Amino acid sequence: MVKLTMIARVTDGLPLVEGLDDGRDLKDADFYKQQAKLLFKNLSKGQHEASRMSIETGPYLFHYIIEGRVCYLTMCDRSYPKKLAFQYLEDLKNEFERVNGNQIETAARPYAFIKFDTFIQKTKKLYLDTRTQRNLAKLNDELYEVSEMSNRLTSDTRIYAEKAKDLNRQALIRKYAPVAIVIGIVLMLFWVKNKIW
Repeated sequence: MVKLTMIARVTDGLPLVEGLDDGRDLKDADFYKQQAKLLFKNLSKGQHEASRMSIETGPYLFHYIIEGRVCYLTMCDRSYPKKLAFQYLEDLKNEFERVNGNQIETAARPYAFIKFDTFIQKTKKLYLDTRTQRNLAKLNDELYEVSEMSNRLTSDTRIYAEKAKDLNRQALIRKYAPVAIVIGIVLMLFWVKNKIW
């Protein structure tokens, strides 16, 4: 379940949006919000390895996406599927860029886009239950893609194995063919020599 959602500018760590009713049912909500803000500050210093990452924090996981100059972060229960958490962040990212994309750099105060919270709350409700038909469909699509990829990798592995056998055979022929030809010529010369003498 999504517990906390924040969006911040990566260049300076300025929080742009926070889910207003995030953390009401969360013990130590202020502590986790502080951790998120520290994470934004570290990201603003260029301390990020990947544009998508999950970070453990007690019984929860922070998931974030960095796209362009903005970091989209959510905190979820450990049992919440990562695929859904990242899909949730993708939905937020797409809408935030569509609505506020040209104003991100000019924002001068924290939480300048607080009106975006209504979209966060609507989207959060869609991702509330991992068993809803919509979310199950997304997970099933992901499983199907993984299955297709596995099948493709299996067939590619067979093709590469056959090519490797052919290459191995060709290498053996190249290695031993000259020796076999020389031995054959030497044997033929001995045979001719014995017939003529």
